[in-house]
Amino acid sequence: MDDTKATTPKFDTPSNVQITTLDNGLRVISQPMTTVETVSVGVWVDTGARNETKPLNGISHLLEHMAFKGTERRDAYTIAAEIEAVGGHLNAYTSREQTAYFAKILKADLALSVDMLGDILCRSTFEPEELAREKDVVIQEIGQAHDTPDDIVFDHFQETAYPDQSLGRPVLGSADGVAALERDALFGYLKEHYTAPAMVLAAAGRLDHDRLVSLAEEAFGGLPSGQAPRADGARYDGGDFRADRELEQLHLLIGVDGLSYDDKDFATMQVLSTLFGGGMSSRLFQEVREKRGLAYSVFSFSSSYVDGGLFGVYAGTGPDEGRELAEVVCDELRRVCDGVEADELARAKAQLKSGMLMSLESTFARCEQMARHMLIYGRPKSIAEIVGEIDAVDEPAVVRCMERLLACGEPTVAALGPTKCLPDYDALAARLN
Repeated sequence: MDDTKATTPKFDTPSNVQITTLDNGLRVISQPMTTVETVSVGVWVDTGARNETKPLNGISHLLEHMAFKGTERRDAYTIAAEIEAVGGHLNAYTSREQTAYFAKILKADLALSVDMLGDILCRSTFEPEELAREKDVVIQEIGQAHDTPDDIVFDHFQETAYPDQSLGRPVLGSADGVAALERDALFGYLKEHYTAPAMVLAAAGRLDHDRLVSLAEEAFGGLPSGQAPRADGARYDGGDFRADRELEQLHLLIGVDGLSYDDKDFATMQVLSTLFGGGMSSRLFQEVREKRGLAYSVFSFSSSYVDGGLFGVYAGTGPDEGRELAEVVCDELRRVCDGVEADELARAKAQLKSGMLMSLESTFARCEQMARHMLIYGRPKSIAEIVGEIDAVDEPAVVRCMERLLACGEPTVAALGPTKCLPDYDALAARLN
């Protein structure tokens, strides 16, 4: 799908948010919250599964695990004990485009948390015995994912939408691939991708920005200042994946090419997803579960990347209901093109806005949002700006967005379980057109 870029107007930095760029290119951003006694602080790195070559699939996630397994100054136990001794916690996650390492602590322990984040990201040792042990842990995590059909079906969906490219590979990697990763590969990936300009240190809570910058300079001043390599561009293909497994339920995903973060219809797609299948009052829930009783779990979703995205529907159902469910989902997607009601649009917009505003009462949510915005847009968006984008979505825009999504060409279908009950791929594709 052609990605139509939004025209970005000039916006000011959100109120009381401060940004400082260190000499090596690391961006430090913070927002004080005077009504709390805690701070969330973390480092977001502009690298994830889509930055990996095929032989290195899973290395971003393994590296995230290994960061907690020992540095030049702390062993794995000391890392855990020091942060828990002050009542804080340290965690991390890996996605397809970003990796994050973060802590939540009391305001008095900001220096400890920044020092620890700098230690694990700049001085990890990846001791061979720890690496062997952690590879086994990750392989168990991969096995657990494969034993969870409503989880692993999303990986199959992603791979079918983006075949033979890094964006289609699983974040966890494969068991054989992870087992084959060597210690030198971790050091090489860290050196190449964890450069200061590709990283953002973000914090929110009871803090002082100037002190945060001083701590960041001490902890991260030694990071290399070079540019990290860019990931290959997203190439949506679509297609059909079905795997028969002896399961009580059929796990089904039907989706289409979506929109990037900077697409002019990005906010519209979010509103559309909420209106269509984002709650108990949504069209999908009402038609599939309440009126027809075809599924216990059914929802729509939209996921975006810097240069693409996906829009789809997940449902879990029994083998006797699979055919009708798939056909109803396709028909309901098409029916949005006939128009939407003012009240359902208002509900969807209210859900989106309230969900965002409620989440931002959390120091971590604010910290994460600022960091992600810096990596995606190069600037933080204000709450007023985001709310304004949602409020600007009208009924014709939702219809236009759905028409645009359905015009993508080949849809993506992924199914696990008793799949023989489903219509064939061509029949489903024709129903969407």
